[in-house]
Amino acid sequence: MGFKTSQLQPFTRNYEDNSSESGFQFTFYCDICQDGYKTRFIESKTYKKTGLFGMVGRALSAGSDLVGQYGVGNALERGVDILNDRKQGMSPEWRKEWENAFEIAQNEAKEHFFRCPRCKHYVCEADWNEQDNLCVECAPRENVELTAIRAERMVDEMREKAENASVFKGNIERRQTLCPECGKPSGEGKFCNNCGASLNLTKCPNCGNKVSIGTSFCGECGTKLN
Repeated sequence: MGFKTSQLQPFTRNYEDNSSESGFQFTFYCDICQDGYKTRFIESKTYKKTGLFGMVGRALSAGSDLVGQYGVGNALERGVDILNDRKQGMSPEWRKEWENAFEIAQNEAKEHFFRCPRCKHYVCEADWNEQDNLCVECAPRENVELTAIRAERMVDEMREKAENASVFKGNIERRQTLCPECGKPSGEGKFCNNCGASLNLTKCPNCGNKVSIGTSFCGECGTKLN
């Protein structure tokens, strides 16, 4: 029994045959984003017949290199040859089941795709511009494109401002207060962090007498302090 040519041509070239010896299933892909829709599984009625399992297994194994994404439908001009090789050794009943299942799967998948009248691609709902009745490659959605353009411009402006912003590169000098008792950095408080001495007093550099901070002359030797 031969296949009808019209049934060998899918509504889109972008599909995969997921059929196995136990039944038939197909995945159809969007021509733009490649998101796929897998049709429902149709069980083979001849699968459980005596002696068929071994024959089916051998036939599918021999044709396994033909299965894969875009494997069967990637070239309509080679569709008949590929399908004949794919079904080599299969019973006429099983071949007829595959043919009917493929037609059912196509009708099911068509409900989930739109055909662009301009480029002839089949696309999913996400890539279909319902306002213009064209795919988004032929008629991009205005609100989506405007939002993307604004976002890109915002990023460009942020980069421009960052490039033109002045950055301080100088050194910051920090003066440290030395404790008059232990001579170590005392910190910012009123008492030394190391020895606890009051930081309100300092030593005369000449005689070592303790004097209050801010005093102009040492009370012991008269050395000028400020």
